Amino acid sequence: MIIPAKDEADRIAATVKAAQELPGADLIVVVDDGSSDRTGPAAAQAGARVVRHARNRGKGAAMETGAEAVRLLDEGRDQPRHLLFLDADLAETAAEAAPLVAPVLAGEADMTIAAFSSTVKLGGHGFVVRLSRDGIRRATGWEATQPLNGQRCLTRAAFDAALPLAAGFGVETGLTIDLLRKGFRVAEVEVPLAHRATGTDWRAQLHRGRQFRDVARALAVREPIVAEQLARLRGRRR
Repeated sequence: MIIPAKDEADRIAATVKAAQELPGADLIVVVDDGSSDRTGPAAAQAGARVVRHARNRGKGAAMETGAEAVRLLDEGRDQPRHLLFLDADLAETAAEAAPLVAPVLAGEADMTIAAFSSTVKLGGHGFVVRLSRDGIRRATGWEATQPLNGQRCLTRAAFDAALPLAAGFGVETGLTIDLLRKGFRVAEVEVPLAHRATGTDWRAQLHRGRQFRDVARALAVREPIVAEQLARLRGRRR
């Protein structure tokens, strides 16, 4: 299990402890992605293995670091572990992530994506979600319900096939497109998970701006039409 985290000292311990309740949860790796608070120590005290980035490198890089840590810890095992990725702010609801794992263990899916059964009302207008959903549909024909959901379980083979991951917050969009295009089976699974609402203040708006930028970049690499639109926008600004 891999939990990318940045500045989540107030929730990471609860997330780790809840994740420990999941069946077969014998290894939890938290990747502290350059936090300025005590995220790393709090995760370690809760029982996680902690890997730290000296500076913030983004979610995609944190996922790659966590997967590599699991690979090293798996040396000598007959079969590599499946990889369950959880967000750091799930807190107690992380204990409800088991339905994500079952289809992968049963060989019914190569990657599962969580669809939260009870959604938190967010402060934004869903424009980043629409950008991602529309891009995935154009690129693959697959309609995602919650395309930006970071709660995912993958086989090691599927994860390795998607490397290198898209940067930053574009990782979920890129991961979905790349695996579907390569013939891997992707399924959404409804789960009763919940994370913190993004809010409406300037920090939240900045976060959405970064999300939009990263998703657009991930799509531009995979869709020539998006790259052309971005180039035209840059031309207008000059």
